[in-house]
Amino acid sequence: MKILFTVGGSQAAVFGVAPLAAAARNAGHEILLAADEPLMAAAQSVALPAVCITPDRMRYGQDAMTATDRIDALLEVTRQWTPDLVVGGLSHVPRLLAARLKVPFVRHIWYIAPMARRDRTAIAELQPQLQRLGLTGLPEPDLFVDLCPPALRPPGASAARSMRWVPRVSQRRVEPWMYTRPAGRRRVLITAGTRNLMLDTPGSSLRRLVDSLTGAGAEVLIAALPEAAERYGAELGGVRIGWIPLDVVAPTCDLAVHHGGATTAMTLIHAGVPQLIVPDNGYGKAVAQAVSGYGAAVMVDRDRPQDGQDLDEVTVTACREILADPTYAERTRTLAAHSAALPTPDEVLREIEALAAR
Repeated sequence: MKILFTVGGSQAAVFGVAPLAAAARNAGHEILLAADEPLMAAAQSVALPAVCITPDRMRYGQDAMTATDRIDALLEVTRQWTPDLVVGGLSHVPRLLAARLKVPFVRHIWYIAPMARRDRTAIAELQPQLQRLGLTGLPEPDLFVDLCPPALRPPGASAARSMRWVPRVSQRRVEPWMYTRPAGRRRVLITAGTRNLMLDTPGSSLRRLVDSLTGAGAEVLIAALPEAAERYGAELGGVRIGWIPLDVVAPTCDLAVHHGGATTAMTLIHAGVPQLIVPDNGYGKAVAQAVSGYGAAVMVDRDRPQDGQDLDEVTVTACREILADPTYAERTRTLAAHSAALPTPDEVLREIEALAAR
């Protein structure tokens, strides 16, 4: 079977779909990942065969891709490599492609934020494309695969086939300190993912947080882009900063402070690490609300000052609270166990194979 996987947005989309794509490849299926130019490096880092769908005129940021651009690019790919099944994420463009090709469509996402309004808007915007391609409507997915643990799904979420989270991040050579817990010290990881240089304004509140944690005897690691390490490393004292493989380091940590990214949050849950989440957008806030609502995290909302309190002090205090109260780690381990009991990518793949065999 030939399976076309499609992703857009950030590297997290590549890392999220990689376990299922790898399972399909290991089972002997032909796979191809269609993605934008900025995601090619991420696909390469997790050994997925990927084709760039960004038109040449857009590869240097002159214009943003429209739905028409994406559909045309995917149609061009499928003229030369015709799939038996299409796997897509948040975008409805891959579903339109599957309908045009008359092949099954699998929607594969991490459903933690309500999406009904977003979906209605996106479908309305696709109406001209439906007419252009001779389609009367956009059918429901043949299978909806959700990576979000059921306990974190929002109320009213569509019925879905849950799948176990399997961590994937960019890989390089690892060092012993990455997989070894420091003797006699707590370890705290700080990260803002791959879209931002740092979690907060370097040199001010982040420095205050680092100083507070190291002053309390903790080892602090900052997972950041290379340019962030070069620019801010000297300002943040004697902490390790730069590329740090989250999947390797997470099991050695007692706390993680981050921005609310899906890949970050679920990799930490998988490792049983409690979290302090400082959301940097609406999606991150939905992640923070869900994980903190379960008791596995604390959210610090910088958009809503708490009774005039200094938000930097709120963040420092929240870190101390999580490290002092074992309940957060216990709730996280419970959530990790629930997630680990969900069907594996191999098990979900068998359902996908059955779709294509109909």
